[in-house]
Amino acid sequence: MRTSLVVKIGGSLMDRVPDLIAELREFRVLIVPGGGSFADLVRASQVGDQDAAHWMAIAAMEQYGWYISSFGLPVTERPEIPRAATVLLPYRALRDLDPLPHRWEVSSDTIAGWIAARLGLELLLVKSVDGIRSGGVLLDRISTPVETGDVDPCIIPFALARGVKVCVVNGRRPGLLRGVLGGESRAGTTICI
Repeated sequence: MRTSLVVKIGGSLMDRVPDLIAELREFRVLIVPGGGSFADLVRASQVGDQDAAHWMAIAAMEQYGWYISSFGLPVTERPEIPRAATVLLPYRALRDLDPLPHRWEVSSDTIAGWIAARLGLELLLVKSVDGIRSGGVLLDRISTPVETGDVDPCIIPFALARGVKVCVVNGRRPGLLRGVLGGESRAGTTICI
């Protein structure tokens, strides 16, 4: 088992959160929430100011974080190495440090990458896909930027530039997350140099 890890749970997995928490509970992971339907509301509202939209989307991540924590996990507002499975409520840290550009291409994927880089940890992106596809092909490993719609456009170049190892796995496959965290399974796509 890895000592500590940053795990981003995609918003598309809201219906799977209880099962995912059961798989994550025994590991030392800092859980970064996606934005999901909360962020979709921000997008649909067509906010005129990019800065306002940025902070509203991060507030949407925080709402999803509270939802994830409602299944019995503690929360923190500080990006720090976890001693147990803990949900990060990211708004305050991002507001205080404001480390990333304010644009839609920087989503919770890149925010989770920034947190992993800051802590010197690997990142596990838990999504509703088997990994990253480019040109219709599921990729096992990525060491140079590729075009894909499976992750936000900034996470791959961000991770490669900062040396953050990122693994993308499918949270819709029961038991896969626990297997990957326990070192028993290898699945999805790995981003690293």
